[in-house]
Amino acid sequence: MKPAAWILAACLSLSAQVPFERIRSAEREPGNWLTYSGNYSAHRHSLLDQINAANVAKLKPVWVYQMSTPGRVETTPLVVDGVMYLTEPPSNVTALDTRTGRPLWRFQRPVPRDVRVCCGQVNRGVALLDELVFVGTVDSHLIALDSKTGQVRWDVTVADYQTGYSITVAPLAVKDKVIIGIAGGEFGVRGFLDAYEAKSGRRAWRFWTVPGPGEPGHDTWAGESWRTGSATTWLTGSYDPESNLLYWGTGNPGPDWNGDSRAGDNLFTDCLLALDADTGKLKWHFQFTPHDTHDWDANEVPVLASASIRGLERKVILFANRNAFYYVLDRSTGEFLHGRAFAKQSWTKGLDDKGRAAPLPAIEPSEEGTKVYPSLNGATNWQSPAYNPKTGLFYVAVREQGGLYYKGEADYQPGSLFNGGGFSKIPHERGYGAIRALQPASGEMQWEFKLFSPPFAGVLSTAGGLVFAGEPEGDFLALDATTGKSLWHFETGALIRANPMTYLSDGKQHVVIASGNAIFAFAVE
Repeated sequence: MKPAAWILAACLSLSAQVPFERIRSAEREPGNWLTYSGNYSAHRHSLLDQINAANVAKLKPVWVYQMSTPGRVETTPLVVDGVMYLTEPPSNVTALDTRTGRPLWRFQRPVPRDVRVCCGQVNRGVALLDELVFVGTVDSHLIALDSKTGQVRWDVTVADYQTGYSITVAPLAVKDKVIIGIAGGEFGVRGFLDAYEAKSGRRAWRFWTVPGPGEPGHDTWAGESWRTGSATTWLTGSYDPESNLLYWGTGNPGPDWNGDSRAGDNLFTDCLLALDADTGKLKWHFQFTPHDTHDWDANEVPVLASASIRGLERKVILFANRNAFYYVLDRSTGEFLHGRAFAKQSWTKGLDDKGRAAPLPAIEPSEEGTKVYPSLNGATNWQSPAYNPKTGLFYVAVREQGGLYYKGEADYQPGSLFNGGGFSKIPHERGYGAIRALQPASGEMQWEFKLFSPPFAGVLSTAGGLVFAGEPEGDFLALDATTGKSLWHFETGALIRANPMTYLSDGKQHVVIASGNAIFAFAVE
């Protein structure tokens, strides 16, 4: 059999249907990884325990897949029944055999040369539903691919990339719809969250994250500033099938560092939104940083859990925010239940009974530069946390670093950067990172493992009693989930800026991380 025919035959034999019910019950098949965060609750916790504290020291790379295109890699691969689906920069999709890392098919998306993105032409992954693979592109299209062949089934334009819109987010498949967020907050776009019918590509609903005239929240924007208000939705949210609610974070207001023209709280920037998955209607919102002038997006992963709050068991959302505060919110109402700083911050004395912070004086960006903690990249960022129901701990990659915030002119031109200032590091301050384990209800730190540099890699928790994490210097780590003790590490040789995941292949557990332009798969040999 010729190589091309062998690849196609392998693909046809390995590919499988992924209906909504499979994703909804992802915990029943821990050998697969069916959605961005592992399950709809965004636990990024696996019930696999073949790799554990007793044998993790024997972990070795079993295959490495080298990508054919350069660029920053932030993908979380999905795995179903022997096939791995991942994205390569800028908007390509590849299917691999999980046993060997050998490509089964590739989809390559031509990208216009005039695409504008603030932070690299990246893509964080795909979604699976039924026989389709869904990917967003940096030129703001949503594309459905045949999971067996990679052939395009439909292609829709989500927004006009020439005005600054782009897509870097991994979609979320829910019921018969695909939820897709948008990027471009540094270009003064008006943010939104969309849902598309999976079969046809027809748009089912759109929720504008910056309210227009007559919509609730519009009065939190001065004058016409809402038109360039940003509030983009560039990181995958979570979903509660019981309430049929989507939980999705939103980004900074525009312009980033000059708030003079946009007086008010600027809803729904820096918010967590609870939306009806069928209609896109807003049930509640919670704003972490009203009238943000430090670019502290709430594009972090909302984790759904249960916690005992003042003696009562509550269904909650656990949220480590870029602004350095950890929040516990009621999942049904958005009520603020608890909050505390989990990293160094210098912008407020704390949170009031409603979870609102009163900014301290003299923290606004200035022409000469204002020193504030945390930095532009936050106390944490888009990198995924993890929650282990067995240990009862919430794990988060933390950045300990401050910065200088500068105020400048904010002149909006479609398709051009609309920052209203700038940012720089504090001279002679290197900063550092940490993996921290927090008590879910209180945010109290249980343990920490310090990192040499502030990280951009997420964490993975497993039933083997492990937490996997990555460092900018290329070290991939396994920590004891209860104590934080280092149990194993492997130097990949390149920047790690992605989230780990795990799966079974031929009955053997593998752990995967993207590093540099490669995907590494590890197993105990």
